[in-house]
Amino acid sequence: MLDFLSGGGKKTGLEHEVLVLRDTEAVAEAIREALAGASDAERPGLERAAAIVAEYGGRPEAEARVEWVRGVLAEAGVDPVKHEVRAVKAVRDAERGLSLRAAVELVKEAKPK
Repeated sequence: MLDFLSGGGKKTGLEHEVLVLRDTEAVAEAIREALAGASDAERPGLERAAAIVAEYGGRPEAEARVEWVRGVLAEAGVDPVKHEVRAVKAVRDAERGLSLRAAVELVKEAKPK
């Protein structure tokens, strides 16, 4: 999950406007508790869920931002390489509080390398 902070301060850049929120530790704890009382039939599924939570919880913030932006652009049907301006607009439409500068940086970060 991403959270967007409105500008207004002197600090600039994604790290000051886009905050990646992670609640995976709470989810991981709930899965551990479920595993403690799990039946043999439930155990494999819960173990797989625990592995997925651990994998996603350890991802770098940049990866989470890129995933969000790419999802927004895919939903809008916009190619950020061919239509950068439309891509920036789509990202800002998805998150109204996002500054133009941050949206441009997010789109650039999400472009295929």
